Amino acid sequence: MFHKILTRLSPLLIAVWLCAMSGCNIVANGKNAEGVSALEKGNTQLALQRFQEALDNDPKNADASYNLACVYHQMGLAQNNQQMIRQAEDLYNRCLNFAPDHSECHRGLAVLLAKTGRSESAFTLLQRWGMRRPDLAAPRVELARLYEEFGDKESARQQLYEAVGIDVNDKRAWNALAALQEQSGELQQAMTNYQRSLAIDPWQGGVTTRVAVLQSKIGGNGLPVSQPGNQWAAQPGTNLPR
Repeated sequence: MFHKILTRLSPLLIAVWLCAMSGCNIVANGKNAEGVSALEKGNTQLALQRFQEALDNDPKNADASYNLACVYHQMGLAQNNQQMIRQAEDLYNRCLNFAPDHSECHRGLAVLLAKTGRSESAFTLLQRWGMRRPDLAAPRVELARLYEEFGDKESARQQLYEAVGIDVNDKRAWNALAALQEQSGELQQAMTNYQRSLAIDPWQGGVTTRVAVLQSKIGGNGLPVSQPGNQWAAQPGTNLPR
């Protein structure tokens, strides 16, 4: 049973874990890092212990709350454990109390609400964040993610146009917009926007691959073109702060 739980937790371990160190207690940061390391090794129980120790050491540590929430989120859904789901929701809200613009936490909570039959509340959460912070691109990017998850690609596209209008250097917004354009057959515009993202951050292997594929397609050499993966897989987040 425990092996099955770990298998279902694997989305938590995708990509590179990011560090969010500024303004946090040193001991709590160390515990967060140890917890992330434990998750990478598949030791979920040790990870929960370390994240809880980080929160006990620094009750206002938003990253510790988020880390715990992510694990309870995945375990709660995998086991249909309502207590864990409630714990996850409480911890996401606790994170946002101390870090109101925590993007990963907003995404995690929105996904949890949607997965538990509260999609309207998920949209409201992100819409209110956007109204509170009209100067940030992140709320629009996350709202676009949610719209696409629900099949509303036009609304997703509009949110992404707003995001790049707010911050022309938001690579996530350019990538998401390019993926939507690629899916709808706007290949030249998609390649242009992937290239804009690469100009901001050239170290994006997946984006470089998409540009190469589109160049082949546009060049008319007959190579098959795979579709880009769903940018917005419904997960609490791919990046756990250390």
